[in-house]
Amino acid sequence: MDYPLIVFAVSLLALWFSAQAGAHLHGRLHTVDELEREDLGVILAATLTLLGLIIGFSFSMAVSRYDQRKNYEEAEANAIGTEYVRAGLLPAADASKVRELLTDYVSQRVLFYTTRGTRELDQINASTARLQSDLWAVIEARAAAQPTPVVALTASGMNDVLNSQGYAQAAWWNRVPIAAWSLLITISIFCNLLIGYGAHGRSALLFLILPIALSIAFFLIADIDSPRGGIIRVLPQNLHSLAGSLHSL
Repeated sequence: MDYPLIVFAVSLLALWFSAQAGAHLHGRLHTVDELEREDLGVILAATLTLLGLIIGFSFSMAVSRYDQRKNYEEAEANAIGTEYVRAGLLPAADASKVRELLTDYVSQRVLFYTTRGTRELDQINASTARLQSDLWAVIEARAAAQPTPVVALTASGMNDVLNSQGYAQAAWWNRVPIAAWSLLITISIFCNLLIGYGAHGRSALLFLILPIALSIAFFLIADIDSPRGGIIRVLPQNLHSLAGSLHSL
């Protein structure tokens, strides 16, 4: 589901084939009389209604996860910016070290949001973990040597920085469940089978309308739900702004 264009192409072919298979079954079996066609229409209407509800729920899940990723990006930028200011409460040497590390840390967080390659992402995650360890080591050493309320405030801010990264990562892992995709695809196939089976003719255009519409819906859901593979992605605007303000100081 990280490749929405592939989702669109595969679903279009699968659904179109399902409609053709339904039409083929209609040709192999007996002709549908009016009573059977009426029952088939009721079943098709109920199935399409269920499909529409599931598409709506899946789209809602994808959008909510997208909004969650945006909110955590903003929260992460705020946490880093706040800690950068609080670092000034530390002794000069520690303050300079923490601010230098935070500047590098912001750059790595920006790359996390903009990088698509798996190998590059592994390097970014390793660099982020190393910077987090270095940042916490400076705060921990100062807190052990000088356990004052001011140092506790900077330690609390650093804890927020580390937690915000974890929350953001968890939001990127939070995707539309595979079970929801499976149910969505299964019902879509059944709908197209029923349409093909109940059709009077075998118009190619008729059998393409619903597959195209459903494939576009699947593409949009997959695109919004994919943090890196889609066109619609969370841009680190707040982190970019923070990085610019830090470099200007």
